Amino acid sequence: MLESSPVSADTASAGVDRAALLSENAELRARLESRDQRIRLLEEALRVFNANKYGPSRERLSVAAGQSELFNEAEVTLELCEATGIEPQLSATPLREAKVSTGKPGRTKLAGHLPRVDVRHELPESERVCPCGGVLQEIGADISEQIDHVPAKVQVLRHLRIKYACPGCDQCIKSAPLPAHILPKTNASAGLLAYLVTSKYVDSLPLYRLEKVLERQDVRVPRSTQALWMIALNLALQPLLNLMDERVRGSGYVRIDETRLQVLKSDKAPSALHWMWVRVAGPKHRRIILFDYNPGRGGEVADSLIEGCSGYLQSDGYRVYVGASARADLIHVGCFAHTRRRFFEALKALPDGVRKSDSAAYEGVRRIDELYAIDRQIKALSDDERTRIRRERSVPLLESLHAWATGLQRETMPSGKLGEALAYLTKQWPRLVRYVEDGRLAMDTNVAESAIRPFALGRRNWLFADTIKGAKASAALYSIVSTARANGLEPYAYLKRLFTDLPNAKTVEDFEALLPINSTVDN
Repeated sequence: MLESSPVSADTASAGVDRAALLSENAELRARLESRDQRIRLLEEALRVFNANKYGPSRERLSVAAGQSELFNEAEVTLELCEATGIEPQLSATPLREAKVSTGKPGRTKLAGHLPRVDVRHELPESERVCPCGGVLQEIGADISEQIDHVPAKVQVLRHLRIKYACPGCDQCIKSAPLPAHILPKTNASAGLLAYLVTSKYVDSLPLYRLEKVLERQDVRVPRSTQALWMIALNLALQPLLNLMDERVRGSGYVRIDETRLQVLKSDKAPSALHWMWVRVAGPKHRRIILFDYNPGRGGEVADSLIEGCSGYLQSDGYRVYVGASARADLIHVGCFAHTRRRFFEALKALPDGVRKSDSAAYEGVRRIDELYAIDRQIKALSDDERTRIRRERSVPLLESLHAWATGLQRETMPSGKLGEALAYLTKQWPRLVRYVEDGRLAMDTNVAESAIRPFALGRRNWLFADTIKGAKASAALYSIVSTARANGLEPYAYLKRLFTDLPNAKTVEDFEALLPINSTVDN
């Protein structure tokens, strides 16, 4: 029997050790690569966080001088004026003043719709004497104007119901009827209710602050009382809200979005999220904005909000809308603003030295901006003209964008910000390109997002709704004031007229006339 050679044994052992080392080396390389990838993702997330927290909020590729400064706005404005040699504007000018060019320099006249209060400045009698001995006579006045502000005042409306009696029999006595009131068992006038609703749902003042404001004028209106008034107004406004809902469902083109809301007293835990949904329909100056509260964010809520709709539904990439539009047999249109936002997030995730170069993220934003530029140019055209120009000019750019994104996606890390942007674009593509089919359609859901913005601003101040009834009341009142503002109505003036006339509305035609899209008020 032959004995194995020591050299052969050593060689075999060395081969085993080498294979083990190679295996261990490959494993370590894989772990290092995975760790490097995680570090890159964390660095991206950190850069995005810092950009969102400390950078400019506007998603633009270039920022005009002074735009990035937020907290030293006054200093930046003065620096720009000094650099350009322009005198800073020191006078305020009310709106609605017709600008007539006279060719002469001078201050713009203050708006004529404002009331004037004359303040006379006269010479003392001792100075109304001419050196020749004659007495000076008034011949006119030099007029200069200032803008004044008179703080809001609280007053009491005394309703005097005049009584009438027959002097002949002393038995027939009549009294003038009391006008119908929107909240008959309260002592809040239409003007006070309009002020409270405007302050909370337009100016984003919480009820406890309004309580303090009224206390400074020696009036006690507890926030609990104000809240009950808001809930009661919700019930009174239901006929208008039902008509607005019918118009949204029958419009043929609905944009939809949702945002979070916290409700303290509900079946859910106090920390659980509830949702405020918003639907937008109708052309500019005939636009309806409708808010709806719901504790859920699932498909059944979306189904209920678009039931009976036809035509187009436009939304972001939230998957619930995909199924809801299919079940309702609606044509689902995507949102290019959300697509662009993801490329802009990828741009913010890049290191400072690379961010301004021709990176793929920059290229994605630039290509989408080209599409937006075309739509801005054709904004004022008819729907048919918009459709024609989009097919001529936008479709080739869309095809180029899709080919670029598809090719780049194959060589891009899917878990990075750029990979996420590319994946969103390619997944949403069939819905994104549908806007070119109809000139009525917008490229994005920015109108719905803009409608939600006042609600989000108010949420920062009042933080949460106390009850479900309060959340529903907020949805109703946001619907009314947002629609009024979208149609150019001054909110307080419209609400005061609405709260005055609504108790007298009896027929559908009466309620129709009070809708924000059909109303005109003096601002």
